[in-house]
Amino acid sequence: MKFRFAASQSTIGQKLLHEVGMDNIQLETVLYLKGDTCFRESSAILEILKDLGGVWALAVVFKIIPSTLRNATYQYLAKKRYHIFGKRSSCYSPTPENQKRFLT
Repeated sequence: MKFRFAASQSTIGQKLLHEVGMDNIQLETVLYLKGDTCFRESSAILEILKDLGGVWALAVVFKIIPSTLRNATYQYLAKKRYHIFGKRSSCYSPTPENQKRFLT
């Protein structure tokens, strides 16, 4: 299992954040914990794409862009995501086989 998910606000999410010294992080961003390292915002996205492998790993080229510019772009897209990608009327509910990927 390559990726597992936890809400930052959950008990397990808070425990994991504490373990990597990220107790006081703003919770409105994507975080990617890899070993003892916590990636956030655009760095998290690029690291996830790299770890997905295949053609997705090519996104690592964007690391040459300064993180302040990458993060500004990330924040803009995060604010406009519903306008850009649409909004669903219901939340995602994992299938029983995907449920094991969510830490609770």
